[in-house]
Amino acid sequence: MKNTTAAVLALACTFFVPAAFAADDGADLFKTKCSLCHGQAGNARSPAAEKLKLRDLASPDVQKLTDEELTQNVAAGGLAKKPSHAYATKGLSQEQIKSLTTYIRSLKP
Repeated sequence: MKNTTAAVLALACTFFVPAAFAADDGADLFKTKCSLCHGQAGNARSPAAEKLKLRDLASPDVQKLTDEELTQNVAAGGLAKKPSHAYATKGLSQEQIKSLTTYIRSLKP
């Protein structure tokens, strides 16, 4: 019985624990939290992006921001000409917001 319980626990950890960690990955967060409006490539080429006047995240004006400025903008929802989601108040941790910053940096053309 102990061996069965241990095997079930090990199997559960194998499948369910990595999913919890994956949620903190910047690419996964971007896909679930940002891509609907910013687009899969972050290029702001979607009806929602046009309506909200979102900026292309790979553009020089976004990429020239310091990491601190970019992180603050993501936290406050300030990467749009009209402020969007303020993720600091929408349940994302500071570490998750920083991982989004890192991912946005990877969008350079």
